[in-house]
Amino acid sequence: MIAFPVCKINLGLSIISKREDGYHNLETCFYPVQWCDILEVIPADQTSFSTSGIAISGDEKSNLCLRAYHLLKQDFRLPEVKIHLHKIIPMGAGLGGGSSDGAKTLQLLNDIFQISLSIDQLLRYAAQLGSDCSFFLYDRPMIGSGKGEILSETSISIKDYFLVLVKPTVHVSTQLAYANVIPQAPVMPLADVLCLPIDQWKTHLKNDFEDSVFKAQPVIREVKEQLYLQGAVYASMSGSGSSVFGIFEKPKHLKNSFIGMDYWEGILR
Repeated sequence: MIAFPVCKINLGLSIISKREDGYHNLETCFYPVQWCDILEVIPADQTSFSTSGIAISGDEKSNLCLRAYHLLKQDFRLPEVKIHLHKIIPMGAGLGGGSSDGAKTLQLLNDIFQISLSIDQLLRYAAQLGSDCSFFLYDRPMIGSGKGEILSETSISIKDYFLVLVKPTVHVSTQLAYANVIPQAPVMPLADVLCLPIDQWKTHLKNDFEDSVFKAQPVIREVKEQLYLQGAVYASMSGSGSSVFGIFEKPKHLKNSFIGMDYWEGILR
């Protein structure tokens, strides 16, 4: 069975407080974007994991697809499987591609082998894989709080707006990004900001990571500025970077403005 794990952008990201467990409480709106990986899971004689597309660094045993399989196998008698991931979503971009792959693996295994897990049960497994894995079990925008794993419904929709996503060829350390942020509650609750007309988001909808990340990697700030110069009604870094997105009222084809960078464009659903 083949599936297409999507990525996400963050509409606003507030770092509210530091927790006793060392993590941070945050508030954000996760919005799904159809820049997809390709994931295949089929029964096999021996369990294996392979990849193509963008090279994935690190030990394959730590890949969330394989971890999702072994997590379910602890509780259910799953047969051996072959997992193949064709990687398209850039890594280290603040787009959640790895988390999406892990969540989609849980869903595929649940469907293929008719485990009949409810959404609440799948959410508990997803939370064990990573803080933002839970969001990818849904196909709609959600407000994330806590570490990002506490999800609530939102009526926000930017359907039919045109999105441009750009990832510069720089790496942002998530640890460094958090280290340089001073946690504080936002001036205006996120739910209230998202109800404002989109042309007011530039003033009120903030990503708390931007100040410190822009200082460390000025090219990311330059991408955001360029998106505004090209007519974006709103532009922001996603997550802790390094990708930046621009929301446009009409299609805008800007690939030639960002040569050498990962680039995606499309109409939002």
